[in-house]
Amino acid sequence: MSKDLVSIVNSLLRGSYEKKFHGYDPYDLKAHPFFIDLIKWGNQSRFGEIVREIVLELTYHYPKQARSLFNIKPDQNSKALGLIGTTCIELSLLENFDNELIVKSLDSIQSLLKKYETNTEPGIGWGYPFDWQSTDLIPAQTPNGIVTTAVGEFYWTSYQISKNEKDLETCVSIAKFLANLPIDRLTESKICFSYIPHYQNHVHNLNLFVADFLIKVGMEVNYQNWIDLGAKAVNYTLADQHDNGAFDYNGPPEKPQNFVDNYHTGFVLRMLGSIYHFTEREDVKVSLEKGLSYYLENFFLEDGTPKLKPDRIYRVDIHSAAEAINCLTFLAPFNSKAFPQATKVLNWTIDNLYDQKNQDFYYGILKSRFTGRVFKSEIKYMRWAQAWMLRSLSRYILYSENNRIIL
Repeated sequence: MSKDLVSIVNSLLRGSYEKKFHGYDPYDLKAHPFFIDLIKWGNQSRFGEIVREIVLELTYHYPKQARSLFNIKPDQNSKALGLIGTTCIELSLLENFDNELIVKSLDSIQSLLKKYETNTEPGIGWGYPFDWQSTDLIPAQTPNGIVTTAVGEFYWTSYQISKNEKDLETCVSIAKFLANLPIDRLTESKICFSYIPHYQNHVHNLNLFVADFLIKVGMEVNYQNWIDLGAKAVNYTLADQHDNGAFDYNGPPEKPQNFVDNYHTGFVLRMLGSIYHFTEREDVKVSLEKGLSYYLENFFLEDGTPKLKPDRIYRVDIHSAAEAINCLTFLAPFNSKAFPQATKVLNWTIDNLYDQKNQDFYYGILKSRFTGRVFKSEIKYMRWAQAWMLRSLSRYILYSENNRIIL
């Protein structure tokens, strides 16, 4: 492990802690009433769509100025807290890292997660700190499966290291919330979990995040109902895999819109790897190996650049880079090409998206849809960039140093 990588992680964690984990988010601007109305207008008329796309394009070119104009302030995000908390637990197992900073960060994160926790009866969950538009407008802090499973990973990882029963009790409370998300029971053996309690949708990565958490917590506490629910959710996603190994973002009966992208594919594959570890299901392993081969062959340029889609390079997103490092490190035991590719992506990311002066990561490299100009978006997002890179770097370092992956 290079001294540079240790320095990057220490500096990135220190900067996040000093900001009290406040930061901008790609979706905070869209929570402003102006953008909510603009997006609605764009969905209702062709002229509105043109205006919407022009305005959104300007926000990509001038992200900091747009947030200043609409008075968007940096905020704390529970998902970022969960990711950084898990990072701190892994770093505590290694040498050369700032242990005092790790302890202070963990204390702060635990306090903040308690602050933002929502008691859902049954269970507990977490949401985003801003309103966000889906089928309906979802109010800030509405608990959802994606944020809650990210926080759940923090408590699960803490339990794996400490065997603290309070951490397991928290995981059980989280599993109660997840198990009561709306479920589409498509057949006797196939179900799909929804993103939030308010309506039914079909998203493969969310479905597997929930399935994975229910399976492993269910196995730990010997609760068969959660294990069975998780298994049926896995069946649903496996059945929708393409012949070439790809996974769409959405599952049936929703129209997939040919939406096969880098980081959502990484999420699905990483969850399949975890689920296989706990269940040893052969069909999961076959699906994983097929999907991983497709991922390695279609989502990266020769120099390690993470493409957005198999047939589209831009935007080159820090989220794609971080998840590629995370996913390919986690799945190193399944394919000999995985960890070398993770290293190539890591090196490319540091060379191209790391701000040496301020010691944090940029959003990405974008291409204007109107002019074709390629430009670097230098806004710094806390959840989307810093938290995900910390999470990926801690996993990468732990594996490269100790050949260890915490499940």
